[in-house]
Amino acid sequence: MPHQEILLGVNIDHCATVRQARYRDFRMTAGGIIEPDPVFFAQQCELAGADSITVHLREDRRHIQDRDVERLGEVLRIPLNLEMAPTAAMLDFALALKPNYVCIVPENRREVTTEGGLDIVQARERVAEVIGPLQGAGIVVSLFIDPDPAQIRMAAELGAPVIEMHTGTYANSYFSVERKHEIARLREGAELGHGLGLTINAGHGINYVNISEVRTLPHLHELNIGHSIVSRSLLTGVKEAVREMRRLMNVGG
Repeated sequence: MPHQEILLGVNIDHCATVRQARYRDFRMTAGGIIEPDPVFFAQQCELAGADSITVHLREDRRHIQDRDVERLGEVLRIPLNLEMAPTAAMLDFALALKPNYVCIVPENRREVTTEGGLDIVQARERVAEVIGPLQGAGIVVSLFIDPDPAQIRMAAELGAPVIEMHTGTYANSYFSVERKHEIARLREGAELGHGLGLTINAGHGINYVNISEVRTLPHLHELNIGHSIVSRSLLTGVKEAVREMRRLMNVGG
């Protein structure tokens, strides 16, 4: 069987975090003295071979801003993946923007970054109310969930074609005895989801070390990686950081 290349989606949120650390009170999001520009960062990722760009527009606008997302929609030649909470306000924004993909994620104002998968079993009705209009607008919907059988089965039941398995618990356990258990959960989740006809993506906490194991998960279509690439780009530049991750994702491909 030929090797299927794993695609790379680059999450640029933490480029915006650096900007907001100094310029959060400014009206503009780019130009003049304001730096860095997340949209320029995304374009550099595109030139280096990224397959898509991911942003999470949070309700408190702590990093990515509305204008950032709008500009990305205007200039990117690769798909834009909008992560959003399943709220009426975010649904309206997504329907106006019409990104290629929307990934429905949980949101907690106290967290620095998303720290777990969305419980779509508990939030079934709320998630269903968002999935329908998005799919009606021609947007491909994915659900960011833990690799739990009940969550994966619910994703299939809700009619979302794609799941993004939360790899954060695995990443946090990488240097502990729990690592073997967590990678097994991800393998089993990928097999179950694939068997249910779902496209399998994964993301959160993936870096230049654990990618050697993450890439062995079955049926992977795309990995969404942000913080590690943004961090590496400070040392090597954006293009080299993206190219190195893509190389490590597809060794022997």
